[in-house]
Amino acid sequence: MPLQIAPVEVSEADRVLRRELRLFNLYRLFEATLLVLVLFGPVATLIAEPRHELFARALAIAYAFISVLLLAFGRRGDPRAMTMAGIASDVFFGVLSMHAVPAVGVGIALMLMFNVGAAALLLRPAFGLGAAAVAIAAIVGEYAWGVGLGEDVGRPRAEPIMFAVGYAAIATLMSLLGRQMRESYELAERRGAEASHLAEINELIIRRLRTGVLLVDGLGRLRLANEAASLLLGEVDDAQGYRELAIAMPELARRLEQWRTDGKPDDTPLPLGANLPDVVPRFARLLAGSDQTLIFLDDTSLASRRAESMTLATLGRFSASLAHEIRNPLAAISYAVQLLEESDDIRPADRRLLEIVHQQCQRMNGIVENVLGLARREPAKPEHVELVGFARRFVDDYLASHPIEHDMLRATGSVRELSALVDPRQLHQVLTVLVSNALNYGRMPGEPAQVAVHVQLDAYGAPMVEVRDRGPGIPDAVAVRLFRPFFTTSPHGTGLGLYIARELCRANQARLDYVPLPAGGGCFRVSLHGKREGG
Repeated sequence: MPLQIAPVEVSEADRVLRRELRLFNLYRLFEATLLVLVLFGPVATLIAEPRHELFARALAIAYAFISVLLLAFGRRGDPRAMTMAGIASDVFFGVLSMHAVPAVGVGIALMLMFNVGAAALLLRPAFGLGAAAVAIAAIVGEYAWGVGLGEDVGRPRAEPIMFAVGYAAIATLMSLLGRQMRESYELAERRGAEASHLAEINELIIRRLRTGVLLVDGLGRLRLANEAASLLLGEVDDAQGYRELAIAMPELARRLEQWRTDGKPDDTPLPLGANLPDVVPRFARLLAGSDQTLIFLDDTSLASRRAESMTLATLGRFSASLAHEIRNPLAAISYAVQLLEESDDIRPADRRLLEIVHQQCQRMNGIVENVLGLARREPAKPEHVELVGFARRFVDDYLASHPIEHDMLRATGSVRELSALVDPRQLHQVLTVLVSNALNYGRMPGEPAQVAVHVQLDAYGAPMVEVRDRGPGIPDAVAVRLFRPFFTTSPHGTGLGLYIARELCRANQARLDYVPLPAGGGCFRVSLHGKREGG
């Protein structure tokens, strides 16, 4: 597999630096061209003879060659290294040319001042000022070299000092400007990255909003839609990247046109389809004076769920109050039953009825305690329960207190013993709800119900209790709404049984799910925590 090298990210400051470096290299090539024309072109007759003609011409040709190389490779190498190499060649060839051709020495020194300033602008302050110091030393050294050799310098002694001051001044000024330029570009790059990041966050938020968001232009064309709106309307997949709102949703297009005309929105829920929720559209202009409009599609089911939550909270408080009121007469009934059991005049057959009344009083008291705990969000009191024996006792208790006539209810299991950590009273209440639903709805027309409380292990070794029936099963459209509060298919139901059962399971760190059976029928599965102890 060939090695792939990831591309190196270039910052905006580096891109600007490369652009300025290219201009610097072009200026250097211009300087080298002038030097060649001075020595080889017609301009050569207008100046005095060079001090070292052959040496001067060699310098001009070499400087031109180096300038072409720096221009050609300026985009590939490190811009700061290329700048260092360029200013080094400028000082080297410039100072030697000043010595070889004294007649143009002042002009070369003046042009070299731009090179020093450009290097100070492109390099870090320490390197820029260092390059200026090297240029100053070279200018002073060239003058001292000529004086030391006894040659006719032809320039006053103050000249190199003035050039030194000029080089130092322009290097300092350009170094400060360069630092400010780099800081400005770095700040702009950071701000740009932050703005891009915020834009991505905003786009993600808008895309994941449960509220549908549409962007419609002045001609009524859909330009953008987030995920929620796409689920309601479909993707914006026209060949031109948009489609007509009047075709996708004529009623919404009519309301938009009405809002644009009189500025009054219509808050009536708008139906979108047979299996889609109703929405309430809200309109807002994208910008002041713009013909583009943002449309927010508020799902009315969200408002219904909020009202549902408020109803549940109110119902919880009412249930807690009602449970307190039930406990008093329930305690009186239980106490009366205990007194009757102590009587010697009770026949054996009636004594069995008293036992049933006493058991149901205890069971009702447990249900009241569970309702109170659910209303107060009190934690369950789990303990290790042997599920196989618990299922058998539950079936016996249920048959004793709920005559089922020709229907059948039995306890089954694929293991002999199975332990789980659960609150036994709350599990009893959950199974009561599930078995009652199975006996009422889990039957084929004209046939008796066949319900089983089955105990087994799942694929991961965790205990499960299933309530199975051999009825027609539950349609998918109904199954997805089974555990929602107040949802019921019976005119006599409250729609709270399965909801409370699931809440009780959650209080025990358990799960309650509906699972359709392959052979037909339905199955409510309670997945618990525990481990197998034998069998």
